[in-house]
Amino acid sequence: MLYWLIARLFLLGGLWGRMKVEGAEEVPRHGSLLVVPNHDSQWDPPLVAAALRRRRPLRFLARANLWKIPGLGPILSAIGQIPIERGRGDRGALDQAIELLRAGEAVCVFPEGKLSNGERLRARSGVGWLAQSCPNVRVVLCAVSGTTDLVRFPRRPRVRIAFFTPASGQPRPDEEPSELATRLLAELRERVPPTAAGRRPPVLAGAG
Repeated sequence: MLYWLIARLFLLGGLWGRMKVEGAEEVPRHGSLLVVPNHDSQWDPPLVAAALRRRRPLRFLARANLWKIPGLGPILSAIGQIPIERGRGDRGALDQAIELLRAGEAVCVFPEGKLSNGERLRARSGVGWLAQSCPNVRVVLCAVSGTTDLVRFPRRPRVRIAFFTPASGQPRPDEEPSELATRLLAELRERVPPTAAGRRPPVLAGAG
């Protein structure tokens, strides 16, 4: 109940951003699911959750320092989110996510592991480990655009969230985790190039 309430609150940001959702039917309502979005804005997780509020709840692998924000940690725990120490090979967090996937739940993980800041980052192997540790999991990619403009008042952004199955196919048994993560991220970035977030749009090289 708390998860659904919070997802509906996040929808306010989507309304301001004129959010349009495509491909939600690609997300199965039941069974092991790995949702894999690009990550350019802090708004990405809440709006992906809001986009799927009528489909199913998501367990996000979220940076552990969010749990240190007063009042936020208990809420994140209450709605089943997973803290992960990024850049440290946090096997405990990955094992928790694997357990949830094997129980038929939906886990959301950003393959870049952090905000892009407008740069092309290498894929972290964690998403590959999750997929290979649960052979029956279904992978759905999620291309998110427009969220970097949400703070650029008074201009209203146009947020687009598109769910789609990987054109290169679902995870293969002989595929290395890093190889899988790299090809999934490549498909995402083919649709949505990295975009810098912030109050002011980035200055293009050579401008002025």
